[in-house]
Amino acid sequence: MAEHKHGEMDTSTHEKTFEGFIRAAMIVAGLSIFVLIFLALFNS
Repeated sequence: MAEHKHGEMDTSTHEKTFEGFIRAAMIVAGLSIFVLIFLALFNS
């Protein structure tokens, strides 16, 4: 088994995945707010 050396792991893939997750969460939150405002304005 390989020895673990602290601070040598490549985290670029993890950072890109996390950035994509945050971007998707912001898009979903924005669309949800838009839908709620649309329903509030045009619910008659």
